[in-house]
Amino acid sequence: MITTPEHEQFRAVVRDLVENEINPHVDAWEDAGIFPAHELFPKLAAIGALGLEYDPEYGGQGADHSFTVILAEELGRADCAGVPMGIAVQVAMATPALARYGSHELKKRYLEPALAGELVCSIAVSEPDAGSDVAGIRTRARRDGDDWVIDGRKMWITNGSQADWLCLLARTSDEGGYAGMSLIVVPTDTPGFSVGRTIEKMGNRSSDTAELVLDGVRVPVSNTIGEIGRGFQQQMAQFQDERMIGSYLAVSGARRALDRTIEYLRVREAFGKPLLANQHLQYRLAELIADVDVVHEYCLAAADRIVAGEDVTRMATIAKLKAGRLVREVADTAVQYHGGMGYAEDMWVSRYFRDSRLVSIGGGADEVMLRVLSLLEGMGRR
Repeated sequence: MITTPEHEQFRAVVRDLVENEINPHVDAWEDAGIFPAHELFPKLAAIGALGLEYDPEYGGQGADHSFTVILAEELGRADCAGVPMGIAVQVAMATPALARYGSHELKKRYLEPALAGELVCSIAVSEPDAGSDVAGIRTRARRDGDDWVIDGRKMWITNGSQADWLCLLARTSDEGGYAGMSLIVVPTDTPGFSVGRTIEKMGNRSSDTAELVLDGVRVPVSNTIGEIGRGFQQQMAQFQDERMIGSYLAVSGARRALDRTIEYLRVREAFGKPLLANQHLQYRLAELIADVDVVHEYCLAAADRIVAGEDVTRMATIAKLKAGRLVREVADTAVQYHGGMGYAEDMWVSRYFRDSRLVSIGGGADEVMLRVLSLLEGMGRR
């Protein structure tokens, strides 16, 4: 991916925002178990970060995917993963389907204020009994005249306790499996909607994660995104956006973790010399740097394909798989090379270790990525 002065100007603006509007507050937000999305998102909107690839008619920037790469790389430099993940949901997980398939009226009412940072949104797919197996969702939208009446529960919902609207996947017919689902915009101030609980997590603590309850929630059928019954296909396309931005974030964070570890080893002395003088440590770090470079370049190649309008299902699957596994290696090495300091809660290392583990789970576990890839390669089919 070739960058231009415009890309680098945008990079500098995002980096400044991360350093001044996010990193100084991370410790407090981690302790609180939530970051104030309604305060932070307008600041991101002011630099054009929330609607980079979307139509200017709805407040987007009309840019190509390369600018999303720059945004994610700079957000990956944040002192936690929870806040960047919450931002990524707004940018590339809850809004792509609405932008691609939604009616003009839906875009004006929900997409436009989301891109302006005025409304916070969430993607509501996973359920207590259906995570990676999207075909197993049970939340049901029953048609009653011109309304959907929705009943069910959604689980592991990022931004869930402060979202103003959900991009919700529900069953809208009696067809089983992958058929008969629709994506529906659900405002969270609708009667019958409630936050069942917020979930305390091992990592990503500054990102609020919730279980949501829908008990007779009534919304207009016109809130359906695109064609009724095409929700599964729309969500599969939306997953590719999620997996790519997640990979960009992970790779950027891994490189920063390695750089910080190297700087620590330069100044930490043992046996009369800096730890970085140990050739074994040098070689292991060099190996990880090489691995990060390889995955980074693969991600950039995928980004170029996206800009060219090509399908990147295969590349997004591989990028997600490899990024998730790589950051686990980087995090474990960083803890080991920091020794006791790496195990201490007051160091960045332990937070990075906890946060990074989610990359191989959220947005499709490693095993799901392997299943997708095996099917794409013609294996596992009857």
